[in-house]
This record gives sequence, C-alpha cells and structure tokens, in this order.
Amino acid sequence: MNTSATLPSAAPHVVAAAVDGLTSRLRKKLDAAVDQYAALDRVADGADVVVTCGEDAVVTLSPGPSGVIAEEGQARCSCLLAPRCLHRAALLTACPLADTLPLDDGTDTPPSPPGQPAPPSTDGRPAQAATDPGRRPDTDQTGAEPGPDPGAGQAGGESGLGARSGQAGAASGAGSREAVVPAAVMPGAAQVAAAVGLWRAAAAVLSAGVPGAGAVPQAELLRAAHTARLAGLPRAEAATLRVVRGLRAARARYDSHRLADLVSALRELLLTVGRLAASDPDPALVGTVRRGYRPNGGLKVYGVFREPVISSTGYGGVVTHLVTEDGRWFSVADVKPGGSARARGAATATVAIGAAMMSHAQLARGGLLIAGATVSPDGRLGAGKGVRATPVAGLAWTDGPLGALFTRPLSEAVGARLSAGAWSEEESAEQVREPVGCDLVIVGAAGDHILARAAAAGAVVGGEGPVVRLVPANRHPDLAYVENLRRLASRPGLRVRVVARVEPGRAATLVPLAVGPVAGEEATLRLPPEWQGRADLGYDRLQGSHLPPADVCLPPADAGPSPGQGAYAEVDPLDGAPLWRVRRLVELAVSGGRRAVAESARGGDARGQAASLRRAGFRTAADLAVALADEADRRERDVFGRLAEADPDGYARAWLAAATHLAATERALVRTSWQATP
Repeated sequence: MNTSATLPSAAPHVVAAAVDGLTSRLRKKLDAAVDQYAALDRVADGADVVVTCGEDAVVTLSPGPSGVIAEEGQARCSCLLAPRCLHRAALLTACPLADTLPLDDGTDTPPSPPGQPAPPSTDGRPAQAATDPGRRPDTDQTGAEPGPDPGAGQAGGESGLGARSGQAGAASGAGSREAVVPAAVMPGAAQVAAAVGLWRAAAAVLSAGVPGAGAVPQAELLRAAHTARLAGLPRAEAATLRVVRGLRAARARYDSHRLADLVSALRELLLTVGRLAASDPDPALVGTVRRGYRPNGGLKVYGVFREPVISSTGYGGVVTHLVTEDGRWFSVADVKPGGSARARGAATATVAIGAAMMSHAQLARGGLLIAGATVSPDGRLGAGKGVRATPVAGLAWTDGPLGALFTRPLSEAVGARLSAGAWSEEESAEQVREPVGCDLVIVGAAGDHILARAAAAGAVVGGEGPVVRLVPANRHPDLAYVENLRRLASRPGLRVRVVARVEPGRAATLVPLAVGPVAGEEATLRLPPEWQGRADLGYDRLQGSHLPPADVCLPPADAGPSPGQGAYAEVDPLDGAPLWRVRRLVELAVSGGRRAVAESARGGDARGQAASLRRAGFRTAADLAVALADEADRRERDVFGRLAEADPDGYARAWLAAATHLAATERALVRTSWQATP
C-alpha cells in the first residue's frame, strides 16, 4: 500500500452536492475541516484512496477509470452521519477540481493520473484541460489552478471555433482549420436562468473577497456551474471553474498564484453571464464544448523550435513547434509527471507520431510528412493508430514558410496577436500564444530584461522598429533561458533572428524562445553546424565562441552610456500612466472584498486618485473608480432605520465596469507601445 497517495480529482457537481448536504452548523466548520483532513495520511488501496479522519470515520475515495470522482457514490464515509457528514465533504473539497468537459480521445492524449493535474498546454503554458491543474499555467505553471475555456470565442461575435493557427488568419494569410461562425440565437429560458444564478453566486463571492470566499461560497459557484452545464453554457461553466481554482490558490497562498489572473477570470465570468442574463444573442457567450482530435488528412510540417515545460504541479516535458507549408502552426507535446528532470530528458526523447523514429531535438530542426493526421482544436498533432509519419529534411529559417515568418513587420504581426478583446483572457490567450518572428539588434541589459531594437534584415541600426524588451520564458535554474539572455546582452549591437511570443500584459515585451543568425551579417551568431542555424533558448546553451568579436558588434552612437539613456531610453506608456490607481482598487475589491473598498473610500483615497486620473486625461477611468468606491460604501436602511444587507448586484456591476474599462485601456496602451518610434 502507498501511504502518500494523492487525492483524486473530483467533479464540480459532486463537490457541490456534498457541501449542500451539510447542516448550517457543519458548514461553519467546513473550511477548518478541509485544512485538517487534507493534511492527513492517505493510503492507496488499489485504485481507492483511503483517509482515516477519526476512530469511526474512514473516508474511501473510489475514482472511475478516468481517475475522477464523477458520482456521489464514489466517495464514502464510515461515520454515522454519512453521506451528509463533514469528513466526506471536507475531503471532496480538498480534491483537485476536475474539468467536466469532454476529454480528447484517449488514443492521442490519455487522461491524467488520479490526483494529478492535467499536463500543461502544448505551448508551455499552464494546464488548461482534462483534470484540475492544481498551478497553471503557467504555465500554461501556477498553483492557481487555472481552468480551460474551450468555448471561449470573441466577444464581438466570433465563435472561437478556429484553432490557434487560424486565429489571425485574416491578417497573416494562414488558413484556419475551422471557419464556422454560428448565427446569433437568443438564449433560451433555461440558459438565462442559469446565467442569473451564476451572476448571483459570483457577485456574492466578489462582495466577500478572497478572505470570505471559503468552501461554502465556492460550492455555490460549483452548483451554479453545473446548472450552466445542463443548460448548455460551456463557456460560463469553464469560466466558473477558473474562478474557483483561482480562489483556492489564493486562499492556499500558492507561490505561483497571481491576483491578476483571478481578477481576469472573475471579470470574464461576470461579463459573460451578465450578458447572457440580459438575453444577449452573441453565440460566443454560449461557447462550444471542446472536441477531441479530428482527421486532418495529409500534412507536411517543418520544425521551428523546442520549448521545455516545467509546471509547478510536478509536470515536465517538451513541446516541439512546427509550421506547415502554408504557414499554419502545429505542435507535438510530450508532457508527463516528472518536473524539471523530465523536461531535460524529454528534449531528446522519441517523438510519438506513427513509426517516425526521430527525437524532439531532430524534429525541431527537421520535418515530417504525415498521412492520416489527427489534430486537436489547439493545434496538437495526434498519435493515433491510423497516423503514419515519415521524416523529411528540415528547412533553414531563411527558406520557405520558415523564412516567411520573418518578413512581416513586427508591429504588424504583434497587432494581429493583440487584436482580440482584452476583457476575455482565454479568448485572447490562444491568439497571443502564436509565435512571431523578427530580426533584432541587441542594445543591452536593463534591469530584469534586455533591450533590443526591431529592424528588418539589412536595415541600419536605429531604424524605425520599436524598442523591445526581452524577458526569459522561465527562470528555472535547470533551463538555459536566463543564462542565454545574459549572454546575448553582453554583445550590444549583435543582430539576431528571434522566434518569440508576445507578452500581452507588458508594453513592447517579447518572450524569446529560439534564436538564430541573421544571414549576410557579420555581427551575428556563429552557431555550430549541428545546430543547423538555430538555438532553442530553453535547451541549447550559448557559449562565448558562438558570439562575434566585441569589436564587430559596435553599439549605435546615439544609444547613450547605458540602455536607459539616449535614443534607446525606455518609454513605457503603461507604467507611466496613472492607471495603477484603478488597478489597485479593482484588485483590492477581489483580494479584500467590498468592505476593504469601502474603507478605502472613507479614507478619501478614491477622490484623490480620481483627481490624478482626470488630470492625466483618464476621465472615464476616474468616474468608474469613484462609482465603484461609492457603491462599495452604499448601505440602504429599512423602514425602521436599520441598516439593510448591502446589494451585491449593483456593486458587482460597478466593479465589472471599472475592471472591463481598465483591461481595454491597458491593452490599448500595450498596442501603442509597439508602434515604431523615431
């Protein structure tokens, strides 16, 4: 028997039903019981997990074949109050939260083991599928347990059915895998009722804040999410699960938890269900259930780079990113439990597609001709029985579709990535994650990042490209990202070809994933022949011999004595704007609840901050911040003059207005930062 077994994942409706069955007296003890029983020894008896909570209280968790407790009868307690007992409800609440949406077909991606989170997504971000991430998250690697939003579509009316490769199809010329845009249909009565119930539960959680959003309010959210599932609202359900996972991570104080992620998830949930409750016919609000792998016929793909994945939940592996001849992005992932050790080993592991005997290292610099290909909606290539793959020669970064990645102006490519609605984190994430290619001139290190100037091949240093910040994709000491960026920063004037992702939350910031030399340039990288003209920044370690002599890489004369001076001085419209005042108020509402915002308003902070915002020209932001503070401190009195319960509905609307305006304004400032500067 294993005495250190992990708790299996539990379906949301099972957790909600267990909490609903408690008496009011037991509900008051639930939060303390969760902490107490979750710390007890767990014994694995075959597929069952047994926890002894007391002399006459033994809880047995019996997950199904998928490793998830999907039925109430799969959690049993031996005490006299069972099944309406505190032991059973507390342990179910302590279990990782399973995603109730359909899994991908098992021939390509098996479900996660019992008690383990789903592996991170194929681009190295935190897990967003199958079972509870316990993190993301990221990746795609945070303990915040972000959940998936398979049905997230564009708030403006697009269905969100397209895969990653087609998100920016109109702008990039890449064809989408699915171009179906459903017609607008008024939500039914059951859907409207489910949305109203979710709004009430979410508004109550917002009023309480993280300190007051314990197991019982979370169960109310889960119960409302199950109702939304039955009513056919997959997007609302997925958004609710992300909120609950974020609340759990915040209350448990996971190191990787980010308050901004929880704010974003709660904002999207309230916006989605609020519009549904108002009978908004936008089909994107309903969403779509995530489908499994689908046939895609024949494909010819070329490797671009490898990306290591290390999740804070113990998963590790590698994702190899590929491009087709018509410019679409796909990926092959090998992510399993094992952490950083497995991420290192998977770099040279065999690719599991058909009978192609090549490693991820070889595929990243080679290619595959695939017959009977199967593809998931997010661009993962499947490895089913009918898939046949034959290795083919790879392409240099100057040839064919790989060379085309670097021909588009950087500001234009980034604009396409940032064109999705900023108020929907999941909606924009798929689009933003598609890599971009560009040529950069290194300026030097500046704080925790590197400054570089974007320039087209053959352009003079100091051209019209924007000043770009380069930040490491992962600071784990077992990965080479930080060391490699430090090496690049040591050669101001170095010209490099970079494949990177856009960082949507920071002004003019890229996350470089692979680099290569710029053809025809002397002041560029000199990589060994076996690297075939590219270096995966997470795996390949740059050495001094890979850099040109220092006297070749002359920094521009107008760069100033340091990267923060002269023509390359950093100008950050986001950090320079007083929007941090609104951001602090919006985040305070989530982290502290309505009472914390009201106390801030009584202290006069809201009025003073609003004045600063108006002087800077952010009048709408100032008005919304004042409205939020006033609503937080609003208390009605009954006919006898007694203070009545505060209305969570009006407060939630005021917070949602401020949070949505803030997200849209910050996204606009980030887009502005990518415009070329003289």
